[in-house]
Amino acid sequence: MKLTDYTTLGRSGLRVSPLALGTMTFGTDWGWGADEAACRDLFDYYVDAGGNFIDTADGYTSGKSEELVGKFVAERKLRDRVVVATKFSFNAEAGNPNAGGNGRKNIRRALEGSLRRLGMDYVDVYYLHAWDQVTPVQEVLTTLNDLVREGKVLHVGLSDVPAWYAARYQTLADEHLKEPIVALQLEYSLVERNIEREHVPLARELGMSIVPWSPLASGFLSGKYQRPTEGSTGVGEGRLQTLKDSGNPGFAKFSARNWDILDALTAVARELGKPPAEVALSWVVGRAGVGSTLIGATKRAQLESNVAALSIDIPEEHRARLDDASKLDVVHPYMFFAEPFTSMLSGGTALRGFR
Repeated sequence: MKLTDYTTLGRSGLRVSPLALGTMTFGTDWGWGADEAACRDLFDYYVDAGGNFIDTADGYTSGKSEELVGKFVAERKLRDRVVVATKFSFNAEAGNPNAGGNGRKNIRRALEGSLRRLGMDYVDVYYLHAWDQVTPVQEVLTTLNDLVREGKVLHVGLSDVPAWYAARYQTLADEHLKEPIVALQLEYSLVERNIEREHVPLARELGMSIVPWSPLASGFLSGKYQRPTEGSTGVGEGRLQTLKDSGNPGFAKFSARNWDILDALTAVARELGKPPAEVALSWVVGRAGVGSTLIGATKRAQLESNVAALSIDIPEEHRARLDDASKLDVVHPYMFFAEPFTSMLSGGTALRGFR
């Protein structure tokens, strides 16, 4: 696979690269990330290699990410070539409840701000960044549909929402001929496979692409961390080590299960003669339902390694070892969808559905 092996995003005509350039690292306003010169180098390398899918959000590095993306696109006159995605949901003004969430008022406020920072008339994909647990799905649906009709948004997506919410949204959109969801952006990696229970089957059934974020588990699968051993503190230097006690569950990766997965990944990578990060990324790219996988970097070498992962074809035996090491626990009601219950349902016959 190559960066120029474009695929349609969900059931749309929008063609995107198998790797999307995530720009959460564009800017240093959060105390980490890359400065403008480094970001321009990352952007240039990605688009020169044929990449066309750029992902940002209104809150990334306090808006600096959108500003840099817009600047780089304009400088190279690439607006018709690149697919630009941004997001709304997180609050932009402390004390103002309508400056965040997924209500109509905030969606319109957020989009106008994003378009201003990007210096663009429209965005190609506009994501709801996270479920706010309050706004009725009908309000989000009709608001985003209106923005598409106005030409300010071309396609819409959901990020970090329950599966039932995405299913309800898509069902209402289909029933009322409103703009459908083309992508679900969710965390997905060897150490985070929970979306396989509901979100992946949902996406495949209802015509959405899975767009994984954090395919390297915030760097845990990059090869920079090592399991602590007796007489050694192990671990290693990096963002996860710094933030492991922050209270953010997204950075709580140092668990016994995850160390076992990392051991399996390291062994497979060694046998294949490839870096662990490239093997881990290749595993995600090849999963069912995945359309385009988000990658992020602060250095060009990291981005080059991410792109190199596309050329890896993990042998079936090695893939099976990774699958087994990272498999989900079989819990209710999913145990009813595996043996021995499948044979009990089919009477021992080979039961295959339409697909």
